[in-house]
Amino acid sequence: MTQPEYDVLKAAQDNLWLHFTRHSAYQQAEIPTIVRGEGSHIYDIHGKRYLDGLAGLFVVQVGHGRQELAEAAAKQAQELAFFPLWSYAHPKAAELAQRLAAYTPGELNRVFFTTGGGEAVESAWKLAKQYYKLVGKPLKHKVISRQIAYHGTPQGALSITGIPAFKQMFEPLVPGSVRVPNTNHYRADEITGVKGMTPEEYGIWAADRVARAIEMEGPDTVAAVFAEPVQNAGGCFPPPPGYFQRLREICDEYDVLLVSDEVICAFGRLGTMFGGQKFDYVPDIITCAKGMTSGYSPIGAMIAHERLFEPFKNGDTMFAHGYTFGGHPVSSAVALANLDIFEREDLLGHVTKNEPLFQQTLDDLRDLPIVGDVRGAGYFWGIELVKDKTTKETFDADESERLLRGFLSKALFDAGLYCRADDRGDPVIQLAPPLVAGPKEFDEIGQILRGVLTEAWARL
Repeated sequence: MTQPEYDVLKAAQDNLWLHFTRHSAYQQAEIPTIVRGEGSHIYDIHGKRYLDGLAGLFVVQVGHGRQELAEAAAKQAQELAFFPLWSYAHPKAAELAQRLAAYTPGELNRVFFTTGGGEAVESAWKLAKQYYKLVGKPLKHKVISRQIAYHGTPQGALSITGIPAFKQMFEPLVPGSVRVPNTNHYRADEITGVKGMTPEEYGIWAADRVARAIEMEGPDTVAAVFAEPVQNAGGCFPPPPGYFQRLREICDEYDVLLVSDEVICAFGRLGTMFGGQKFDYVPDIITCAKGMTSGYSPIGAMIAHERLFEPFKNGDTMFAHGYTFGGHPVSSAVALANLDIFEREDLLGHVTKNEPLFQQTLDDLRDLPIVGDVRGAGYFWGIELVKDKTTKETFDADESERLLRGFLSKALFDAGLYCRADDRGDPVIQLAPPLVAGPKEFDEIGQILRGVLTEAWARL
């Protein structure tokens, strides 16, 4: 090991506070340190190569090492490195807003920039509250979201998040958040208490729980429903057929805003520019971030329907909300260059064409006794792990701890696959490679997963 490498590892150990990390795991171990990326692969400080099976964190859509994105950032930084959007505009933010509005369905024309996804969610809830006050419905402030759903870490976004373990240490949170069942059809018997529902029946049942929640809270108090096109936490829950169509009807009936949280699902992850387009629904607000720049520079956005902007057009009304770095000139320039790559290389078409092959690669693992379910869409998939395939019996907390943190996470990484082994719901492995990946990368993913999951079962 060279001295510079040693210095980096020591700095990581002594001074860096990692996110969502148990630092006790590194008391006697080196912190994995990634130094370079190329295409669908990353390299650690020792030169070892890994397949990036999570696109960083559902982010690096166009792959690692794209020189033109670095050049777009450098060019913009030389021209105008920073200026805020507080009462002023700059060209790249204006151009990016126009381009995003052109991609969105319906009349989602107003783009409010943030620096990330959690801020976009926070912005959407604040907008919903103020909008209803401005149109004479001041009691409408509550939000409905789904169990096990993750919507971010700011206090408002965390309140909307449906994972109790993530919230306990930060109570009290923002009041007014209500939970309903998610779209995990694999566990529909347990969730509903009714055996044998078809996906269509379960989708309508789950959507109708939203209507019941609105009625229970009082329609005059509910402002918005937040839902991801494919729910991330819990392991990639796609919507059953008809779910979002029914949800749209419910929101219209009770005058409640439908917020599509697409921080992961936008920008090609599902094979469409926005996730709602994959499942044929038009929300009132889209929250997005991650893939907008493929992670080459931080940016996020809340994209709102034109009617939500109407009350802000006249008089002295303003949305008293903003971020210093929202719509940053460099990030906006990178986002535009990133979207150029999307169009030039037809990444949406590439994902759509390869989705069946990726699914088949993962479906082939169903013969393993530990694999209970494979679900997802586009380049966004989860594999649920079980003790008993017939009964769908899951692992208890201690078993999950030993399986995921004690073995799987490290074993997959050591085998050359960076992905996520997660137990925010039942134990799952999540896979979301860069959108430039194809059959060769799928084969690599499949082979590594088969080997490691076979060993995991033997250890049980």
